[in-house]
Amino acid sequence: MPELPEVERARRLIEGVAAGHRIKRVTCAHDTIVFDRVSPNRVRHVLAERTVVAVHRHGKHLWLELDQRPWPCFHLGMTGEVFARGGTPPQLNSTPPVQTKAWPPRFTKIHLVIDTGAELAMTNKRRLGRIRLRDDPARELPISRLGFDPLLDLPSPQRFVDALHSRSTTIKALLLDQTFAAGVGNWIADEVLYQARIDPRRRANALSVAEAKRLRTKLKRIIETAVLVDADKSLFPRDWLFHRRWGRKHGTTIRGKPIEFLTIGGRTTAWVPAVQRQRASVTSAETDS
Repeated sequence: MPELPEVERARRLIEGVAAGHRIKRVTCAHDTIVFDRVSPNRVRHVLAERTVVAVHRHGKHLWLELDQRPWPCFHLGMTGEVFARGGTPPQLNSTPPVQTKAWPPRFTKIHLVIDTGAELAMTNKRRLGRIRLRDDPARELPISRLGFDPLLDLPSPQRFVDALHSRSTTIKALLLDQTFAAGVGNWIADEVLYQARIDPRRRANALSVAEAKRLRTKLKRIIETAVLVDADKSLFPRDWLFHRRWGRKHGTTIRGKPIEFLTIGGRTTAWVPAVQRQRASVTSAETDS
């Protein structure tokens, strides 16, 4: 499922292709599930001949700021992707621009042709993504009910500690709660807890101040690292749990320590009991923000 880094990659891709340019042509699939309470014809009418002023993101949601409202909002769901053809999409690392051989790609829900000749397509194989129209996306549902974005507006260390101490749910479930931290998904939550050496079953309000601050530091670092490499998993640090957490394979280890799996809040959780103890010792350096 696309998480914050993947959606930020999609945002930058759209920005590099379309920002400052006019949408020349719009094609929409007839899909009354993906197009949420708005007809594909209405979306096509709203976007055609409009100029893209900017491309915004909050958590896993992104939207186009046009020269006229309303603006289109996109949630990629579990299998959504954004593809580009033509133009010069930004390359933030060694990964080539996002392309696909078949064009427009299979399962395309919306296809935009830009006045430069470049094209964009959003696909959604399992139809769990959504396309909406909003006059003011950041202040309207569903985006308005989201929590902080760890890349854009991570709370100060003290505010973060206070937020954790006001919640009695397990820390893994809290990290997955989009009304708490928008854009954090399953692998990010597992990575943060592993690197912060915190048992995913701990209650958020039971974490010490030092543990809470260390959790914030790791969340910030992991998100920034993933975004820096444009969500290219092959460029994630080799010592991350990410590379070993998939498949629930018995006997998998990291640094010689067994990885175990359990279910928290209905989601599979990968963790390392030998590292993520009920109460880990900390140093003052690790609590710095």
